[in-house]
Amino acid sequence: MKAAILWGSVTGSTEEAARTLHRELSDLVEVCEDVSHFPGERVREFDVVFIGVSTWNCGDLQYDWADRLDDLSDADWSGRTVAFFGGGDALGYPDTFVDSFGILWDVLEERGARLIGKWPRDGYDFVASKALCSDGRHLLGLPIDDDNQPELTDARLQSWAQQVRGELRELGFSVETNGHATEPSPLP
Repeated sequence: MKAAILWGSVTGSTEEAARTLHRELSDLVEVCEDVSHFPGERVREFDVVFIGVSTWNCGDLQYDWADRLDDLSDADWSGRTVAFFGGGDALGYPDTFVDSFGILWDVLEERGARLIGKWPRDGYDFVASKALCSDGRHLLGLPIDDDNQPELTDARLQSWAQQVRGELRELGFSVETNGHATEPSPLP
């Protein structure tokens, strides 16, 4: 298994979360890179892509992701597994909280990606989000709300890293063989 973390960051909080996640998953992740320097066609090199994206203004993608959206949406995401994490402000923008997850997921799902890393909405006070799953109880990924809950960020990242490690294992990826991730084993 080859995995990458791609992130875009204006204030540095999503970049910091990406680097923390990279430390948590260092045995799995080969690349941790700013999406603005990542050619879309390189997506096919990876089985798993962790996507660090924040929501800006009133429900917009972070600038680096918005600038790369056409290139990344032209890439073939079939067979790729994706997981979202990134910044949002639940109190300042309660009607568009982490909308960026939903915006990107609409594009990547259409291009064949599968999703892991859904996170409970419990603990976040918001009104609406394009990242809300159809069950109404989960979000498409892990929100980092450093504006209102910075004290929870590290624990959430650690917990989420363990969660996605387990989900990858359930998908058939061997994620802990001598400290190195390997290709998925055949499922029974």
